[in-house]
Amino acid sequence: MARRYDPERRERIIDAAIRIVELKGIGGLSHRSVAAEAGVPLGSTTYHFAGLDDLLVAALERVCSGPSSGMKDWAEALSGTDARPGGGPPLADVLTRLLEEYARGGSGRIRLEYELYLAALRRPALQPVAAAWLDEMAGVIGRHTADAATARVLVALIDGLLLQLLLTDRPFDRAAVRSALGRVTGES
Repeated sequence: MARRYDPERRERIIDAAIRIVELKGIGGLSHRSVAAEAGVPLGSTTYHFAGLDDLLVAALERVCSGPSSGMKDWAEALSGTDARPGGGPPLADVLTRLLEEYARGGSGRIRLEYELYLAALRRPALQPVAAAWLDEMAGVIGRHTADAATARVLVALIDGLLLQLLLTDRPFDRAAVRSALGRVTGES
């Protein structure tokens, strides 16, 4: 029997892995669960990805660089802002609005991104992708701060705020978020 050519199979496998991590976490990910979710033979997952780490790297790259990762949207929204006096709308206001929109999109996407991002703590293959995501975010925000150190602090604060949102299931507190961001940007 001839093998059927399926050029999108690899992409479907990656998409299936993302869905599984979003719904069940990293613990629910296996070649078998991905094959079932993607509707492909089990051998296809191991053909395209030698191990789960390879599949997770591909999933993390997709999540961090895809259109829903938001970095392009953040760059556009931040254009015209500046934390320096007289530099446009306050950076803290724009970041607060972006975080509120992100949180309004539901915790599933945030949970997925952080699930993959935090998996890098135990899976060295994921670390370069997670580091690149942090660097990109710091670069996007850093174009609107006085220095790179302030951008890194803002990225750490944003990470902390989003993780707290996930862990507590509390509603987004616009005033508290704006206040925290304003302290870092000097726009209190």
